Amino acid sequence: MPLNDVKKVAIIGAGFVGATSAYTLMLSGLVTELVLIDVNKKKAEGEAMDLNHGMPFVSPVRIYTGDYSDCAGADIVIISAGANQKPGETRIDLVHKNTAIFKEIVSNVVKYNNNCILLILTNPVDILTYVTYKISGFPKNKVIGSGTVLDTARFRYLLGDHVGVDSRNVHAYILGEHGDTEVATWSLTNIAGIPMEKYCTDCHCCEQHITRDNIFNEVKNAAYKIIESKGATYYAVALAVKRIVEAIVRDENSILTVSSLLEGQYGLSDVCLSVPTVVNKNGIGKIVDVPLSEEERELLVKSGNSLKKIISELNI
Repeated sequence: MPLNDVKKVAIIGAGFVGATSAYTLMLSGLVTELVLIDVNKKKAEGEAMDLNHGMPFVSPVRIYTGDYSDCAGADIVIISAGANQKPGETRIDLVHKNTAIFKEIVSNVVKYNNNCILLILTNPVDILTYVTYKISGFPKNKVIGSGTVLDTARFRYLLGDHVGVDSRNVHAYILGEHGDTEVATWSLTNIAGIPMEKYCTDCHCCEQHITRDNIFNEVKNAAYKIIESKGATYYAVALAVKRIVEAIVRDENSILTVSSLLEGQYGLSDVCLSVPTVVNKNGIGKIVDVPLSEEERELLVKSGNSLKKIISELNI
């Protein structure tokens, strides 16, 4: 899919995440048409107006508001609508409220477009990715959750900041649920090809395992801290959205920790979970089976099973 073949992205939900994602896509030059759809049409209109006033500074892109019928012809439909996570509330606490909302949203989208890629941002993202897959009837490769792309970025940033290295030279993954059961893959973590274990042994700058636990807990609890401080998270996740869209638009075959349907990989089936995944013009290219440690595999299965238990209680 050449770059100029992808012309249109629809974003459902013009709240913090949806509007900021529109902003990052506007700056990226990746698409030529963006439509914002929100139950609060006035809010969507204000966001579109604000974005359009910056048009002289970016590559041309048509930005406007619409309704579900405007999903027709979209190459990618991004869903960021739903109830927001409140201070003290877990992502899983949102599941029943947002499942009900998604039943309506997804049903309305597929009335007008059954050939796009659906990109899910709303929390709990792994469960809602599964809900979207079931309701839409789309092929499994066309339903993607933002998953732990952001968690992985947080992990890489904190590791790079700790050791004083550009985070782009830190190679590490957070897998599993985008939430409390996520898994840090320390066995795969390396800095410029140097395994983390060796790097830490040679560094002697901190108490290795204590610092590891602190870094991972900071990754896992980052959203709670940000929500407590300013009410919502949106800048970094919008950049993660831009990165996923870029991999699709450019047919990059990039490996990202998006959430998608597992069918036996890592010993898990019938659940959407984040694992290293090839992302290209078809959405999900293939899932990569990386060599995790035995403990990491057990934690990943535990994460998947915890989501499956919640899914079994939903009426979908």
